[in-house]
Amino acid sequence: MSGFEADAGDADWRPVARTRTYELVIDRVEEQIVTGALKVGDRLPAERDLAKMLGVSRAAVREAFRALEAQGVLRMGVGTGPDSGTTVAALPSQALTRLLRLHVALANFPVADVVRARLMLERESARHAAARARPDDLARLAELLDEMDSPDCDRARFNDLDTEFHVRIAEAGGNRLVADMTIAIRESMRRPLLAAFDALGDDWDPIADELRADHRAIYQALRDGDAEAAEERTAAHIRSFYRHGWAQEDL
Repeated sequence: MSGFEADAGDADWRPVARTRTYELVIDRVEEQIVTGALKVGDRLPAERDLAKMLGVSRAAVREAFRALEAQGVLRMGVGTGPDSGTTVAALPSQALTRLLRLHVALANFPVADVVRARLMLERESARHAAARARPDDLARLAELLDEMDSPDCDRARFNDLDTEFHVRIAEAGGNRLVADMTIAIRESMRRPLLAAFDALGDDWDPIADELRADHRAIYQALRDGDAEAAEERTAAHIRSFYRHGWAQEDL
């Protein structure tokens, strides 16, 4: 017996796991999207028809559609009319946000790693926003700053406004992928940030004032079209609050 045969006989061979049918349906749908046969807005065949085409049960097709809908790949409409049926969706940021929110909640990613990713993405967004932000982008950012300055703005509202401020900058940067990733990360951190705000207790007011000043400085750099200042001020702002909220390690 050769050495190869001896090694093979000694190996720990275990049965190959069976793939669930609905996963094969997902593979077929993804294949059609990757090859360009299906594009955003295209309607998929009805469950019954697709089941027949693929040689699977309607239940398998239904389960695959639901899984792809949860991922933001498909949109399932009910009833009749132009919005009915199952179509290819165009909601990448929503799908990314949902996925990342769950991973953050499950602590699959250390907070420091998430914040480092924020730093990389938001520095890039701020740099591009300084060159590309339109007057309506700047106007909305100014409105958000004024709302955060309101004495009636509690911590939960401040958190929502803060989130929108950063998301608006990401969108103004003009890179759709960077914007969607930034939105997903920032939205996934909404609850942890609010918890950090609440944990500050009486220290909240001076820190909130510091955050407001940071936002104003970032906004001014964007208005001035100063990409380097916008990038540097955004990075300093994120690092500063991280030190207040999660004093674990330097970034």
